[in-house]
Amino acid sequence: MAHLLSEDSQLVKDWASDQDAFKGVSWGKAMMWIFLLSDTFIFSSFLVGYMTVRMSVTEPWPNASEVFALTIAGHHIPLILIAIMTFILITSSGTMAMAVNMGYARKRKQAARLMFVTALLGASFVGMQAFEWTKLIEEGVRPWGNPFGAAQFGSTFFMVTGFHGLHVSAGVIYLLIVARKIQLGHYEKEGNYQIVEIAGLYWHFVDLVWVFIFAFFYLW
Repeated sequence: MAHLLSEDSQLVKDWASDQDAFKGVSWGKAMMWIFLLSDTFIFSSFLVGYMTVRMSVTEPWPNASEVFALTIAGHHIPLILIAIMTFILITSSGTMAMAVNMGYARKRKQAARLMFVTALLGASFVGMQAFEWTKLIEEGVRPWGNPFGAAQFGSTFFMVTGFHGLHVSAGVIYLLIVARKIQLGHYEKEGNYQIVEIAGLYWHFVDLVWVFIFAFFYLW
């Protein structure tokens, strides 16, 4: 009997320590972390699948500097569009971080403006990605084949970058909604500005994923 009581006491202590670990963490923030963890598994599976396909094909894999090059004023410039897209997304991560700081400083107008700027940068990224897709499609890149090399390139490229672009598009809408609510004063109550940090967690995750996509598809 004493042994059972000792086990029950230990279970209560373990449960209490678990509660202490999440003390001060809002429900919304915890759920965002869980969502991002699940999304990490999905993107990791996509990238591992991409590496597996690339290393197992017998045909030559398309050269990124050739596939993604742009001709500007008669000059053949490789990866210039992708470099600009990457710069824009990294910059948006900085403006989002500043928006979070302004939110916790209870500077409502500055936080909303910075979130609108972040959303604008995100929308610019999506627009440039749409241009990139259009260019590739015009050059004959399809999910089932392309003129540059291994046929599997098109399917893996459109799947991974499309899934990431969907996340960026959803993030832009999310940021615009939160920024508008900040403008209207919906988060004036104590602690409610944590919603800005939650939105920032999502946006930073999207930016981080792009760094891996950039390295795997455009540099490797």
